[in-house]
Parts: sequence; C-alpha cells; structure tokens
Amino acid sequence: MAQNDIRTVLSQHPTIPVVTFNSTEEVIPKMDALIARGIFCIEITLRTPAAYDCIALAKKLYGDRCAIGMGTVVKTEQIEKAIELGVDFMVSPGLNATLAPLFEQSKIAFIPGVATPSEIIEGIQFGWDTFKFFPANLFGGLGALKAYGQVFPNIQFCPTGGITEETYPEYLALPNIISVGGSWM
Repeated sequence: MAQNDIRTVLSQHPTIPVVTFNSTEEVIPKMDALIARGIFCIEITLRTPAAYDCIALAKKLYGDRCAIGMGTVVKTEQIEKAIELGVDFMVSPGLNATLAPLFEQSKIAFIPGVATPSEIIEGIQFGWDTFKFFPANLFGGLGALKAYGQVFPNIQFCPTGGITEETYPEYLALPNIISVGGSWM
C-alpha cells in the first residue's frame, strides 16, 4: 500500500490544520476548538521544544477521535520518535533518499513534500503517488497544480503554504487535490 495508506487518512480530512504548539497548555483549547468546528485531523509541527510533549498529549487525549500527525519530519530520529508516539501520519517538506525507506518501514502513513516536476518524478521512482505540494504559494499555486494534473494524472496532492480560508475551496475543487493543509484554521 503506497506510503502506508496515506490516501485513506487524507481523503477523510479535506482540510488539515498545521499547528505549532509552544506549550502543552495550548493543546486542549486548540484541539477543542478544532473539534468544535468539525475538524478531526491535525498536523503538529516540530518547530518548538514542546512539540513532542504536545503530540503525546494530543494523542493521549484526542487520539481516539482525531488523526494526530507529526510535521516537518526531516531526520531519522524524528521518524523514530513518531513510531514511539504512535502518530497517525507524518509530513515532510521534501523528498530524501535516506529517509524514504525509513518512512516506508515505519508503518505510519506519510506524505513527502515536492515543488518541481523533478521531485515528483523522484517520488514516483519510490513508488509513491501522493505528495505535499509545498510551498504552494511560492511554486505556482493553482496554476502549477492544474499543469501537474495534466502531466501526472495519477498523482494526488495536499498543497500547503500560503493557502487561506478564502482560497482553499479553489484548491479542493481541482481533481488532483486530495486535501489542503494550512494554518488559517
């Protein structure tokens, strides 16, 4: 199953908030607010020292009703920590030949980031068919994704980066978009 079945995770959640927690005290109010809005999936970034503790708390308190993902995965030890924490999915901003087999062996759904045709082709060589398009706003946004839909008809994307509450419906309307990530939520 490609990328440990990432398409199942993404297809159930058309919008995925990308959240950076600075402390564990922020987890409950932010998670409650998302769930109150009908959002049952979150990517928690590894941008702060509190990130792992926040992921563990979110998984413990909300893991039974919300998909908890780990974002900005760029190192071997982060994949190992994702396995330890039992996250539901991992997100990486790019492709890497060293990390590729580790993502696959983790048994955790994962989505790597791409921006260019060469990166998409590289990912296809790994047998992957679903990518984060990042940063969408800097690499052509809707126009690029429309073109990629013609060139790579079997590829699905989850664009993130510069997508807003006003623009996300336009992205979701494209046939090659499985979900959209962002921080506006």
